[in-house]
Amino acid sequence: MGRGRTTSPAPFSWVPPDFTPRVQSAQEGSRARPHPPGHRVPSRSLIVIRYILRRLLISIPILLIGSFLCYVLVATAGNPLAEMRAKPGVTEAQVQQVANELGLNRPVLVRYWDWLTNFVQGDWGTSVALGQARAEVQPAIMDALWTTGRLVLGAELLALTLGVAVGVLAAVKQYSIFDYLATSTAFLMFSMPIFCVAVIIKNYGIQFNNVLESIGLQRWLTTAGPREGGFSGSIGDAIFKYTGTFLLPTVSLMLISFAAYSRFERASMLEIMHSDFVRTARAKGISQSRVIFRHAFRNALIPVATLFSLNFGAVFAGAIITETVFGWVGMGTRLVEAVRNFDPSMLMGWLAVTATMVVLFNLVADIVYGILDPRIRLG
Repeated sequence: MGRGRTTSPAPFSWVPPDFTPRVQSAQEGSRARPHPPGHRVPSRSLIVIRYILRRLLISIPILLIGSFLCYVLVATAGNPLAEMRAKPGVTEAQVQQVANELGLNRPVLVRYWDWLTNFVQGDWGTSVALGQARAEVQPAIMDALWTTGRLVLGAELLALTLGVAVGVLAAVKQYSIFDYLATSTAFLMFSMPIFCVAVIIKNYGIQFNNVLESIGLQRWLTTAGPREGGFSGSIGDAIFKYTGTFLLPTVSLMLISFAAYSRFERASMLEIMHSDFVRTARAKGISQSRVIFRHAFRNALIPVATLFSLNFGAVFAGAIITETVFGWVGMGTRLVEAVRNFDPSMLMGWLAVTATMVVLFNLVADIVYGILDPRIRLG
């Protein structure tokens, strides 16, 4: 008999099972792990309240550390009474008296603790600009905050509304004439300094007022400071005066923010429109408008919400130029005066208020995340 061919057994191979974890939805998780008897599931509103309180508690040490670093930098930057000492007729005894009244001869840590305890009680210190007649810091800062806040809030809301609308429409009509016009306008606004934008708008406002006067009408647009006499009169007169006063500086602040919001919204909307869940919605026969506004638009707002919260605090600093051009006395003007005159109390009041605004708007952005995207857990 011939020798048969022997075959070696195949090498042993073991294929491990698939241990890829499966992400469960909230409903599946609740069914898989039932709550014990008597356990009450917290409501959505209670979760949001707990989240806000937790973020506020986290923000307190951030504000304390930031205020301490700012105070040390301001306190060691120079002598706020140097200008007073250089004025003719001022004796050294007078300078030392003012220094003792303001506590400038004490250690920095002691001065910071005194400033912090007084600040939370409403005493923000006394302005010592150029050694002249001193004034309370809090009324000056609050008046400036009210002035700048009206400009910034109106400009940011207008920029956000127009930017989101233009961004969504440009993304839906990609590579259309409208898309090219919106993109060109955004890049034009990015390339122009805010000073040039403010000066150009102011000049056009002056020419527009001259045209109104030439045809026998009243001047409408205010180009140099707020309107004197307030907004008294009938409702129509008040609206006429209010819009004429705030229109030009608001538009100046709005244009650059509008360019940023429109570009971010367009890019985010294009990314969402090419995602899998949007293609699935279209495959199910859902109308284009429902796909855009029900599924894509809500998710595309998340990056813009981040930009809005971060940009709001930055616009306060950017308002310096706009307020200077249009003659408004706001937060930017107070900052410039405090730096030029080296006024520590005014600087610390400005920095504390601005830092608080930034922290609060970041908290608002985090809350908006949970509203726009349910996948972001607030608990």
